[in-house]
Amino acid sequence: MKRLAILNCSAALLALCLASAPASADTVRIYITNAAGDSIHVIDPVTNKVVQEIKNFVGAHGIDFSPDGSKVYVTNEETETLDVLDRKSGKLIKKVALSGHPNIVATAKNGKIAVAIARGKGGLDIIDGDTLTLKKTIPAGRLHDVYITPDQKYVVGGSIPGKKFYAFDLEKEELAWDLGMDLGVRCMAIETNPDGSTKRVFVQMSNLNGFSVVDFAEHKEVTKVPLPEPPAAYDEGGYRLGEPSHGIGIGADNKTLWVTSIPNNAVYAYDLATLQVSGKVDLPAGPKTQGHDTAISAVPEWVTFTPDGKFLYVSNAALNSVSVIDTQAKKRIKVVPVGEVPKRSNTLVIPDAAGHGGHVNATTPGKRADLH
Repeated sequence: MKRLAILNCSAALLALCLASAPASADTVRIYITNAAGDSIHVIDPVTNKVVQEIKNFVGAHGIDFSPDGSKVYVTNEETETLDVLDRKSGKLIKKVALSGHPNIVATAKNGKIAVAIARGKGGLDIIDGDTLTLKKTIPAGRLHDVYITPDQKYVVGGSIPGKKFYAFDLEKEELAWDLGMDLGVRCMAIETNPDGSTKRVFVQMSNLNGFSVVDFAEHKEVTKVPLPEPPAAYDEGGYRLGEPSHGIGIGADNKTLWVTSIPNNAVYAYDLATLQVSGKVDLPAGPKTQGHDTAISAVPEWVTFTPDGKFLYVSNAALNSVSVIDTQAKKRIKVVPVGEVPKRSNTLVIPDAAGHGGHVNATTPGKRADLH
């Protein structure tokens, strides 16, 4: 299967060729991990209803899937493990011990699994997808998010305390290069060249209500793009103030970048060619709190798309729900209740009898990869 990355922040990544026949709509599932409580919710994008709830799962953080769609991989902050679940039943198959406290997980087309280690010495854990054992830890700083480039050549990630962007060679399993930045590095979305190689990486950063643009070939930051200033910032409800923009992804057309904002309580569409705003979708707001003149923001977090790119799912962390956005109309069409403090998300396309399907990265163009 393929996940849609994505990625929030977009996670990932896929070959650029489209499968000959699209997966039927009823095979697509949107997965949401809840930062509080003890559940993972699964949404059917046809009905926009929760069709599965994986209960008694404390500490769920990042989520991804095996290439054949039979297993769900969840990083567990409580036990410092990668928990492998049976996709159909939601039952635990195995807990893979990691080198430290994990954040995001990303799975390559060949089954290799990359896990960001966020505390202690940090680093990138590489898990053998066949044996489900820790194969290697690549030294690096404390990693927050990680994504696999669509050409499957690199794992990219960032460090918040180290203020660095990292690119790891996936085949050699070593650091290829890194880039020092002026702010903590968080969620990412990856733009491709026509040949499928990585062109630019759009990076959300600590204390930036906007995003940075990294030229992948040149190994340099080329600009920062601030989001529009709202008439009045929404109350963040006591939420962490250091991550005003914490959800980003590129649509299936590889032409539109979607970016969330907590103080603006909205998701913005940007034209990739010009990096100009092409649309804005307001998100639901909570009630006003005592001593504040503005309503509480939904606290939008990660984003993930349906494989055709027609719908975008935004986690509303403060409202325990997910907003469904029609990307063509640029309009919110539904709010789906989920668990407590939903954040990370991903999209799964369950392979059909012919073997078509896969996951599409939430943070990269939503094109399906040939699984054969």
